[in-house]
Amino acid sequence: MICPLDRLERRNPMRLGRNRKENTKRRRDGTAFRRIVLLGALFLCTLGLYAQQRVAPLNPKEKVVVAYVPIMKFATLYVAAGRGLFEKYGLDVQIQSVKSGTEVIAFMTQGKVDVGGIAIVASTWNAWAKGMDLKIIAPGALEPIKGSPTKLLVRKDLVDSGKVKSVADLKGMKVAMAGGPGSGGEYLATKALERGTLTIRDVQIVSLSNTDMPAALQNKSIDAGILGSPYADQAIEKGAAVPLAEDLTPGAMTVTFVASGKFLKERPEAAKRFVLALMEASRLMQGKDYLSPENMKAYLKYVNTTEEAIRKGEPVIYDPNMEIALDSLKDVERVHRENRRTEYTQPIDLKAVTDTSLVEWARSVLGRI
Repeated sequence: MICPLDRLERRNPMRLGRNRKENTKRRRDGTAFRRIVLLGALFLCTLGLYAQQRVAPLNPKEKVVVAYVPIMKFATLYVAAGRGLFEKYGLDVQIQSVKSGTEVIAFMTQGKVDVGGIAIVASTWNAWAKGMDLKIIAPGALEPIKGSPTKLLVRKDLVDSGKVKSVADLKGMKVAMAGGPGSGGEYLATKALERGTLTIRDVQIVSLSNTDMPAALQNKSIDAGILGSPYADQAIEKGAAVPLAEDLTPGAMTVTFVASGKFLKERPEAAKRFVLALMEASRLMQGKDYLSPENMKAYLKYVNTTEEAIRKGEPVIYDPNMEIALDSLKDVERVHRENRRTEYTQPIDLKAVTDTSLVEWARSVLGRI
C-alpha cells in the first residue's frame, strides 16, 4: 500500500518548499507525521487484537473442586488462587490438601473432585487401562536440568560413619517415599536407586508424607528418603540429612494436573479458564518474580513451610507455555510397569490419556513465550 504523502512528494516535490531548507523541513515534518499515524495505527491494531483475546469471566461463577499434594511443584495452583486469577475468570476454586496422588484419584473416581494436582502413579495407569475417564490437562513444575529441589537424602550420621558412601550402600535399608508402592515418590526412588544398580525390591520401602520426612530422618526412624521442596531443604538445614543423589529426572515432567472426563465434557468453559489461570500464574513466577511478595504469600498459604526455607531452596521451574511432555510420561509408565505395579503388560497409548487442547487454547489467548 502506498501512502498519499509519498505520492505527493514524488509527483511534485517542489510544492514542499521553494528552497532547500523549507523542503527539508517539511519532509521531516511529513515523516514525523507519518510515523505518528503509523504508531497510532499499530496501537489501535494492538488494542483490537487484545480485545479479540480477552476472555470474559463466567457468570454466574462456577465451582471447581481441586485436590493437591502440598508441595511446591503445584505452585501455579497456589498463585492462581492467591492472586485472584481464578476469580478473574469467574471460577470459585475450592482447594483441598491430601497426602498423596493415590487419594486424589480415589476422590476423583468418586466424583468428589474435578481437578487433581498429582504425580502420575501406578493406580492411575491401572485405571486408564480399565477405561477410567481422566485426562492430563496441564503440567505441574518441571525438573530442572541441574539443581533439582527433589533429592534422595540420607541420614547424615550414616555418611559421617562411612556406612553409606553411595546409593549402592542403601541395599536393605529403609527408604521413605510419599505414597508408597506405585506412587510418584516410588518412581523418583526408582530413578535414584538405578544409579546404584538397585531396584525397589533391594530396599525396605516406607510410605511417608513429605511433611513428616524431615522429622523421621532426625529421629532415625528411616535411613533415607525422597524429598521435594521445601522439605529437603528443611532436613538439610537441621543437619539431619545430606544429599545422596540429585537431579534424578533432568528436565522431566513428573507431576501434572488431571481432570475428570465429566468435568471436561459438561463444563468445558470452566476447564479452559482453569488452565488459562494456571498459565497466567506460571508467567508471574518467572525469574526474580518467583519470590515476589505476592507469590510468597500464596506459597505459604498452601504449603506447610517457611519463607526462609523457600528462599534458600532451589527455585522450582514452571514452563510459561505449559507444554505437556509425552516423553516424560512414557518413562513414568515404563518404570511402574517394570516395577510390577501395573495390572497390564503392554504400554498405554499416551495420546488417549492426555488432552492438550486446553493448554493450546490458553496459549492462543496469552501468546507463546
